[in-house]
Amino acid sequence: MRGEASRIADRVSRDSLAPKLKATGEDAWRVGNELFAVTDLLDHNIQVERALTDPARPAADKTTMVHTLLEGKAHPMTVEILDDLVQRRWSKPHDIANAVEDFGVDAMMYYADATGTTMKVSVELAELHSALLNMPVVRTRLYDEHSTVEARVELLHNVLSGNEISKVTMRLAEHATENPRHRRYLATIQWLINKLSRHMGESMVTVTTAAPLSDEQVDRLTKIYTKRTGHAVHINSVVDPTVLGGMRVQIGHEVNDNTVIAQLNKLKRSVQVTA
Repeated sequence: MRGEASRIADRVSRDSLAPKLKATGEDAWRVGNELFAVTDLLDHNIQVERALTDPARPAADKTTMVHTLLEGKAHPMTVEILDDLVQRRWSKPHDIANAVEDFGVDAMMYYADATGTTMKVSVELAELHSALLNMPVVRTRLYDEHSTVEARVELLHNVLSGNEISKVTMRLAEHATENPRHRRYLATIQWLINKLSRHMGESMVTVTTAAPLSDEQVDRLTKIYTKRTGHAVHINSVVDPTVLGGMRVQIGHEVNDNTVIAQLNKLKRSVQVTA
């Protein structure tokens, strides 16, 4: 969890630079890729992280270091974002890498906006999440940091082969496996889904059932949760036969699990307690 200083630094920086990042239009694709590369650099070089977040070091020194690292090849927006971040105070050195990654994802979302693919990306990420739920071995290999980056990316491409995946969805999925950042692959995809739903001004409601929801069920759930949350929602339908029946509904960190498997597990625990 980030400290207070890092949360403030991240929020203020992103709020102040969001309009400029959005205004880059299709150039946001380049910015996002450059920021993902910087995230990877920081994650694998603690000395650089510490140098860029040292509160005792003059801001001018840190911005000079940024320009040296980028070698004058980065997009001006990438440079401006990094210049801004290194001048802020961070609770821990590693928090700056989190902020850079956040900006990278934001850039990809703005690129999706500019190319009219935002909703498509949201749906595709939800479908990827649903598919991987039933592929435990594959999803484990996608964040196995003992495997090479090339092997993980090749596996991802094999999983997605034959699907007309949008450019942004593919890049986000690749980023999640290229640099797992000590996260489970599905956790990263869920994080991206949540970010995208907030970006679209919607709440993502993930509904897990043993069989696919009908259109009528989706419409009914949309109306129910739109009324309950007070704003638009998107139903992320996940099919997981292992739940056997019933429904699990998740909104953010709130989970209401009324699946058959959950009830069986609850009964099993109660029997063990009384035994």
